[in-house]
Order: sequence, then structure tokens, then C-alpha cells
Amino acid sequence: MIASFLDYLSLEKKYSVHTITAYKNDLISFRDFCLTEFNEENLLEIHYNQIRSWIISLVDLGISNKSINRKISSLKSFYKYLQKTKQLDLNPLAKHRALKVEKKVQVPFTSKEINNVINSFAENNFKSVRNKLIVELFYSTGMRRAELINIKESDVRVANKAIKVLGKRNKERFVPILPSVIETINKYQKLKMDILSTSDAFFVTEKGNKIYETLVYRIINSYFSNVSSKVKKSPHILRHSFATHLLNEGADLNSVKELLGHSSLASTQVYTHNSLDAIKKVYNQAHPRSAKKKNDL
Repeated sequence: MIASFLDYLSLEKKYSVHTITAYKNDLISFRDFCLTEFNEENLLEIHYNQIRSWIISLVDLGISNKSINRKISSLKSFYKYLQKTKQLDLNPLAKHRALKVEKKVQVPFTSKEINNVINSFAENNFKSVRNKLIVELFYSTGMRRAELINIKESDVRVANKAIKVLGKRNKERFVPILPSVIETINKYQKLKMDILSTSDAFFVTEKGNKIYETLVYRIINSYFSNVSSKVKKSPHILRHSFATHLLNEGADLNSVKELLGHSSLASTQVYTHNSLDAIKKVYNQAHPRSAKKKNDL
């Protein structure tokens, strides 16, 4: 039952291996709980009270509401699949309400902080140029960490000033690249010729292996720790900065949505919160009834 659902996610929904693994772990965890607590492993026989007991056990373990909601979302999708395939009439989670999650406003890097990092790369060796390019690509395209890691040599289209990116659910999109970034790409590719590598990955280590998540995180965290006192210094904050700065400069929300690879505007609208001060400034300068306009009369 779980296996057929995971096949459905892979073959029909085109979810990534990482996402499917998360679904699998959530469902197996729930099944094991039901077997231990209720001596029931047939998930077709489960009622909401049993699911509620699982939720309470997760809370007792100190798991955050956000993580619990994600696990419940996996379970809900599983039961929707069972309904779709006529294995179940009623979804036991149909009336479930998600746990309240405190919204944390993520603070983007300032343009000055980002420029300070980019300008700090003085050396022209392979490692330095690669790291500079990683920072530049995150900030100039807003791509996700997994997307950057999985760029292939053939995805980089310098002549077209674009890079092909494989996003969530295997959705492809092309992101434009700035002339200054193309300069760094050319430097990187020239230096990469001296690296012995059998990988088709665009970004590699000094040993020629494909770069990996923790390395990319360490690169961003290390360089930005020198210029910023912000608590979070991660690739995602650079993506966050990309979106916020574009919106602050008047970019259209739909355009930012396409650049980020979001499937809906709701995901992109998260970044508008940080643009509120800029919006207020424009409003006060432009509205006929604003204090500034009155003083100019």
C-alpha cells in the first residue's frame, strides 16, 4: 500500500528522491506507532483518534509544530491517494486543522553585505573562483541549494546568458545570468580544466567530485559570518535576499515567482513582508494625500 503510493509520487507526481524519502519515513513512522500502540498495521482501518494520539506523541517528543504539520501533510496525501484509487471511502484527516506555527520573519542580507562578500574574493585560484561563483549565482538567480548542486555542464548556456535549472517535481526552468556572473563562469570553467573529474556536474570539489549540501552551506556561512551579524547565514537567505531586493526595486510579483520556480503566488508572497517598508516609502512619496506631498504644495 505504502509502496504503491510512493510509486505514484515518483512516476506520476514526479517528486524528487529526497521528497519521496521524507514521505516514506513519515508513513513508516506512523504505521509503526499504530502497530505498537493499537496493535494495528492496516492503515485502512485507522481512525482520527489514533492519528490524534500520534500527533500528541510527537508533541511530547518535542518535535516542532511545523515538522508535525509536514508529517500530517504526508499522511493526508497518502489517504487522498487511497480515496483516489478507491481503496478508502472517507479520509480520516478530512477535518483535521493544522497546528499553529509561529511565523518567523527571515531577515535578508543587505546589498552592502552581499557586495562585501563578492568583493572579498581576491584570489584567482580554483577554490576561490568557484566559491565566488556560488555566491553570485545564488544572489543573481535565486536558485535553491539543490538546484545549484545539480547543475550540469550542459545546463550552462553562456551564449544564451541563461542556465537550465531542474526544480522541485523535476520542473525545468531557465534563469537569466548577468554579464558579471558570465565573467566569473568563464574564469571558473578555465580553471576547472585543470581539475581531473569524471563527473558531469558543473560544480565540483578540488578532487573533481560533485559538490554536496554541507559544503555549499559551509561556504555561504563562512563568508557571510565575516560581514554579517545575522543569526541565519545560509543559501536560503541568499535566495530570500534575491527575491526581497527584486521586489524592493519594483519587480513584478509574477516575474519573481517564475524566477524562483514557485508553483503558486502564495509561496512568493512570503517575500513581500520584507518589502513592506519599501512599499510604504513609495506610497508616501507618490500618494497625493501623503504628508510629503502636502508639504510640497
